[in-house]
Amino acid sequence: MSRRGAGHEARTLRESLSYEPVELAFGTSGLRGLVRDLTCLEAYVSTRGFLAVCAGESVRRGDAGVCLAGDLRPSTEGIMRAVARAVADEGLPLFHLGRIPSPALMAFAVRRGLPSVMVTGSHIPFDRNGIKFNTGAGELTKAHEPVVLEGVRRAREREYARSAGESIFDSNGALRPGHRPALPPALEQARSDYISRYITAFPPDRLAGRRVLVYQHSAVGRDILVELLSALGVGVLPAGRSESFCAVDTEAVDDSMIADIQALVDANGGADLDAVVSTDGDSDRPLVLGVDGGRLYFVPGDILGMIAAEYLGVRRAAVPISASDSLEAYLVPRGVRLTRTRIGSPHVIAAMAGGGAESGWEANGGFLTVRPLAVPDGGSLAPLATRDAVLPILALLYASLGRGMSIAGLVSRLPSRSGRSQVLRPFPRDRALAIVAALSPADPDIVEARFESAEGRQSHTTVIREGGTTGPDVADARLAGDLARLRSRLEVFFSPRDGFSRVAWINWLDGVRIGFANRDVAHVRPSGNAPELRVYALADRPERADAIVARAVAPDGILRKLQAEL
Repeated sequence: MSRRGAGHEARTLRESLSYEPVELAFGTSGLRGLVRDLTCLEAYVSTRGFLAVCAGESVRRGDAGVCLAGDLRPSTEGIMRAVARAVADEGLPLFHLGRIPSPALMAFAVRRGLPSVMVTGSHIPFDRNGIKFNTGAGELTKAHEPVVLEGVRRAREREYARSAGESIFDSNGALRPGHRPALPPALEQARSDYISRYITAFPPDRLAGRRVLVYQHSAVGRDILVELLSALGVGVLPAGRSESFCAVDTEAVDDSMIADIQALVDANGGADLDAVVSTDGDSDRPLVLGVDGGRLYFVPGDILGMIAAEYLGVRRAAVPISASDSLEAYLVPRGVRLTRTRIGSPHVIAAMAGGGAESGWEANGGFLTVRPLAVPDGGSLAPLATRDAVLPILALLYASLGRGMSIAGLVSRLPSRSGRSQVLRPFPRDRALAIVAALSPADPDIVEARFESAEGRQSHTTVIREGGTTGPDVADARLAGDLARLRSRLEVFFSPRDGFSRVAWINWLDGVRIGFANRDVAHVRPSGNAPELRVYALADRPERADAIVARAVAPDGILRKLQAEL
């Protein structure tokens, strides 16, 4: 512990800290970490480092500024104050936009060419939070990340070297009294602009008479969603509002979550409802459930994105490798060109920019656009190249209820393919990475291996390399042998006793994605910066998809066996 007294003034801040600081790491959606590690000091140096990098790109001192918003986590307020102090110490004006969705912040900031900071942990658990940095042009790219981290390193080094007596931080990494800025009143413009974006684009009369329950929980956009739907003529029933934070992961919707929402439906009209809509914590990932005779019908995010893309007339799109293969089955015959990417919005955005796609979406349903899109019988939507929850929610409601069809009726016309996802937490990240390494080929350029066989006998192996080059590697006996051994190793864990057939292909674009001869798919992927291991499943029947993820995350299941044996 630090002690005041003789010699205290000579000590550096780093020497005076009463804890061992933990540096934040980038994941797929910004810097994230445990609340106990995301101190004011860490938030401050991270922001100073980011803004120092922006200074050479899009920030002009004196005539620009930085936009700031946050979600409803209790830890968000303190982090926002540390960010505000960093902005002030960079000599820049602060545009405090309050507690609004991440896409609302992005839309406001990019339109003005301003960098922005969103304090949010999105869907991750209560004991974590994060900071998402955006340039004046949009989300940080993967190319930006090492540059920003270097800027953060320099800012941290500079701050640590200050004397403890002169530092604005105490030994716990908190801002000292007198150095904690009060956030100014929030500007309402970003909120109202975000609502207007959709009210002016979608026809106001198509959803009249429809009743939709908005599951509010602790989503930062919960009131915006109610106001927006009401303005479009929907009969809205807000329900499930929580003043304590709930971590809602729209990509891991389980029986328990559906049961909780079903109870809300039963208490609020049941059979008279048409749909339930919601979002995750920072309201950039949608959650939609149709209501059919009072019973819920969950629409997975990748299918939600597919419906939105068709409704909006998208011709070229980018989607992550984790999205359902029903996208190819349904959209490609309709003339849509799809590009598969690694998981995370930076990868989807990069693919859109490089491949000329006008939009993309993630398996969580977050929808991104880089070209203006025309709404049928409505107006035009300006590009918004970040995950957005409102657009896919509205597109689905208009594509189904707006055309006199139930949500279940619309989905029933799509290819019969069921997807599920679950996450195992806590799961040591180093072990998760080791599992992926143990199940991957030594050659990092290999993205996929396909095992062609006849009546169960392997005939040859085809590999797909980075960049899309394809060819049989029958001449490379060592490579063929290594891939065969990986196949055999996977078949030990994904075994016939759990209903799996032979491994037909393996994809390593992001994690380990395994396709089986009976069309089952299981995909194992570590979190980018949290102690989590996620499993995705695809099958021809929902019961089988449920069984795959249940077997994977069980206490004695596949993921724990991988942890113990690899």
